[in-house]
Amino acid sequence: MMKLQCPNCLFSDDIAESKIPENGGIAKCPKCGHRFPIKRQNDPVTSYDRFSAPTVTLETPKDAFSGQAAAAAEAAKTNPTITAVNKPTFHGEGGTLFGIHVVNILLTIITVGIYYFWGKVRVRKYLYSQTELMGDRFAYHGTGKELFIGWLKAIVIIGVGLFVIRILTTFVHPLLGMLIYPIILVFIPFAMVGAMRYRLSRTSWYGIRFSFRGLFKTAFAKYAVGLLLTAITLGVYYPFFYANMRHFWINNSYFGNTPFHYDGSGRDLLGKFILAIFLSMITLGIYWFWYKAMVQRYDWEHTAFSALHFKSTVTGGGLLGLTLVNLLLLIFTLGIAFPWVIIRTIRFQFAHLTLEGNIDFDKIKQDAQSAKATGEGLADFMNIDSGLF
Repeated sequence: MMKLQCPNCLFSDDIAESKIPENGGIAKCPKCGHRFPIKRQNDPVTSYDRFSAPTVTLETPKDAFSGQAAAAAEAAKTNPTITAVNKPTFHGEGGTLFGIHVVNILLTIITVGIYYFWGKVRVRKYLYSQTELMGDRFAYHGTGKELFIGWLKAIVIIGVGLFVIRILTTFVHPLLGMLIYPIILVFIPFAMVGAMRYRLSRTSWYGIRFSFRGLFKTAFAKYAVGLLLTAITLGVYYPFFYANMRHFWINNSYFGNTPFHYDGSGRDLLGKFILAIFLSMITLGIYWFWYKAMVQRYDWEHTAFSALHFKSTVTGGGLLGLTLVNLLLLIFTLGIAFPWVIIRTIRFQFAHLTLEGNIDFDKIKQDAQSAKATGEGLADFMNIDSGLF
């Protein structure tokens, strides 16, 4: 038996797994009529056509469920405007991740570094598969081969650029070596956009792929202008630069055919940013944790997906405590506790994150976008983090 729960009204019931089609289907809630995708418990995430998939109807009478789910379902029935509240759950364990890291390190040494890319995929697959939201877990579909080929392409691109600069400085003029800086400026947004496209295109939830549709030229323009204005204003423009880039990353991220939305403004952050710099100097940097917590809360509260809104309750004290404990774990275990640090950090963030609202899965269509791993390879080579696992 499997327990299914309607993400709209929280009605839940047990259903025989044999009643669920082999490739997944659409469940119809008997309380509110909401339709949502389902799959068998042990089946891999599929990318079936949600509108041609068979429908499974929960038919258990009302007295078959009780407790919080029953109360929420009854409330939804009497109050159509009720808002569902969901929290992400992380099931990963430090011991399991440690085992994966040990195997990855050994195989990377044996293969003279080549297995690194397959090991990276193993870690991502584990972390994604342990992340659950609204009754379904995320899945990562990237491969080590893709990352390896992307890295090779990135090496060629960087190598050609450096070779051209070397030729120019040797046979034309030494000052042309300064071209390395604008080339790096071009590489950074290219790597970030490429990595974001690849990682989101290889991520799915409820069998539906994510995607990133931002253009490299847009990222480059925003990045170059933002850096220039931040330098000219001695850092004062940074909150606007940050908000503009956040707007670019979030508003070009899609789940199926539906985009996310960010409406934050640098104007809201400017005063707090200047105050944070002043107080951080007085407190030897400690106050910066409170500023980072404020920015996290602000970012989540200004991010939405359709009718779904996010809320974070993270605090500066919580971030400071997390960082100090993680640092002590790494120091006293000589780095061995790194997998536990990752698990602790993810659980901390999820514990303070809430999703309020409903997702109408009937309006979300599969709209997967293709993406190559070249940008991911550049990001890995330049040690650029796109913000995902």
